[in-house]
Amino acid sequence: MTETLAPAPAGTGTLNETRWTTVCDYDDLQPERGVCALVGDRQVAIFRTYDGALHALSGHDPFSGANVLAWGIVGTRDGLPTVASPMYKQVFDLTTGRCLDDPAVSVPVFRIRRAGRRVEVAES
Repeated sequence: MTETLAPAPAGTGTLNETRWTTVCDYDDLQPERGVCALVGDRQVAIFRTYDGALHALSGHDPFSGANVLAWGIVGTRDGLPTVASPMYKQVFDLTTGRCLDDPAVSVPVFRIRRAGRRVEVAES
């Protein structure tokens, strides 16, 4: 199920819509565990941390080339929520996608929200 939000302000000449894809029920997400969802044509890793926060980033590990980040080890480093790739163990900040072991590398992050019981990820 996808819903569309309001268009951009008048006078812009184009509609700037955000398309949201429902990926699962909030209660289906176990704290500190990831799941993989297909959003548009991209594999997205979805995480619910112990504090209840939701995070979404690309499931693609840039170091191994595999779509495995949803199966990584969730934790923290210097107070930041993180996921460590299950392949070569590089650690990524769940809020920014930045690799904490190699700051020149990052993965895309996606907007995520809770809409009632549903968890939704923005397609763009």
